[in-house]
Amino acid sequence: MFRFHIAAAVIALSTVPALANGHGGGGHGGGEPAAPKVEAQAAPAKVILTKQGPKLVDLKGMTLYTYERDTTGKTSNCNGKCTESWVPLAATAEARAVGDFTVISRNDGSKMWAYRYRPLYTSPADKAPGDANGNATTLQWRVARPEE
Repeated sequence: MFRFHIAAAVIALSTVPALANGHGGGGHGGGEPAAPKVEAQAAPAKVILTKQGPKLVDLKGMTLYTYERDTTGKTSNCNGKCTESWVPLAATAEARAVGDFTVISRNDGSKMWAYRYRPLYTSPADKAPGDANGNATTLQWRVARPEE
């Protein structure tokens, strides 16, 4: 009887990792390896409160901006020399939409993040987290805000 309890415990414990990864053994043929566990993707930016109201910042705390000419929600109109003054918020090739954040393709084939389909950029004029120096350079660029 003691051996039965040990054997049952070993079997039960060996199935827990498979079940925890969402693979209960059903549908897998013999020696097929289990699919890798997919990690939940974090949002590429966050909202902070400032004296001027809430704004979006990247994960390093740098202010994010939107460009008035980005109107389709599918592409960025800031390419080439424009990216020297406005740096696209880069996304990996594997990045997927998270909440209000979407991934769009750029002219050069790279990916970037958008908020509610508005491409997001940082400004080299901002030197420290919280700076919003890019907002003053032209009226076509605005601090990204969650209500927009």
